[in-house]
Amino acid sequence: MNVGLIWAQTLNGVIGADNGIPWRLPEDMAHFKATTLGHPVVMGRKTWDSLPPRFRPLSDRRNIVVTRDPHWVVEGAERAGSIAQALELAAEPSETAAPAAVWVIGGGEIYRAALGYATMLSVTEVDLTVNGDTYAPTLDSTWKVAEDRGWQSSTSGLRYRIRRYTR
Repeated sequence: MNVGLIWAQTLNGVIGADNGIPWRLPEDMAHFKATTLGHPVVMGRKTWDSLPPRFRPLSDRRNIVVTRDPHWVVEGAERAGSIAQALELAAEPSETAAPAAVWVIGGGEIYRAALGYATMLSVTEVDLTVNGDTYAPTLDSTWKVAEDRGWQSSTSGLRYRIRRYTR
């Protein structure tokens, strides 16, 4: 099973501020949905909490939430105590087949814990400078750009590019 991490970041690595995304980029949200739809998604509890209630759980995806709280239970999500446990859950076959990929969707602590398991990354770079309190993991030289869609202009006025990395 392939393990992918997907996130959007500013050029200086900010992925979040105050448990939210400090920009609006509809094209990235569409890319996120198209990439993760039909696959299990793994996220931390803070990321789960940051999702607007009308979007929880993320539809047409198996939602697995990593939390240290052994008593955490929410309808529509499965609890895992670690990244390793979450990936084991995600690898279990569904009614039709085993998943080809699982996507880790945040936040910062979860990305750093999952990076060692990852086989692919989908990173949207946003040409923006903002203050934040959550940062993307630092990639070492084993990660290579496999696809770069080039800089584009969003309907929100921001410049962005989507890059896929493999190792």
